Amino acid sequence: MQQRLGLGVALLGRPELVVLDEPTSALDPIGRQDVRRIIGSLRDRGTTVFLNSHLLTEVERVCDRVAIVDRGGVVAEVSMAELTQERGVRLRISGPDGAARQVAARYGPTRVDGEWLAVDGIADADVPALVRELVAAGAAVHAVVPTRQSLEDRFMALLGADGNAGAAAESDAAADAVASRSSGPERVRP
Repeated sequence: MQQRLGLGVALLGRPELVVLDEPTSALDPIGRQDVRRIIGSLRDRGTTVFLNSHLLTEVERVCDRVAIVDRGGVVAEVSMAELTQERGVRLRISGPDGAARQVAARYGPTRVDGEWLAVDGIADADVPALVRELVAAGAAVHAVVPTRQSLEDRFMALLGADGNAGAAAESDAAADAVASRSSGPERVRP
């Protein structure tokens, strides 16, 4: 209730800029959805929202632009549209493994994860051609799953963390994801 009350007070007077610090922390799923809806309505009426959060999945759901901050400095700034563009494809295949990998390698960097073959950086338009070539090479294609980089993946890659939360905390790299959602200026700088 304190989170909701604080948000209500911040919105009195129809401000042009609202700064929110961890607005969905300690809220239940309904409360988080309410906050997301409020942020969306603020954007629709032209208010810029500067949101600070460690809950990167929440940031992904409500923000148009994201700045990743490490030790007080912006290390990356990207639009969510750019971040969430399809980044590759995973294919579950059986059949000639070597031939399949050679075919896939022509479309981008590949890696094998169990029975899945991942191709990074392939354009969406090239996926049907890749599948045709794999089948022509004797592979059976059982599933095709587009992949994208999540905000958390990008955050971890930028900070050089290996997924070990302890290591990130020790290096002071447990940085905030700072996001702005705006129909106004593209950049909000401190």
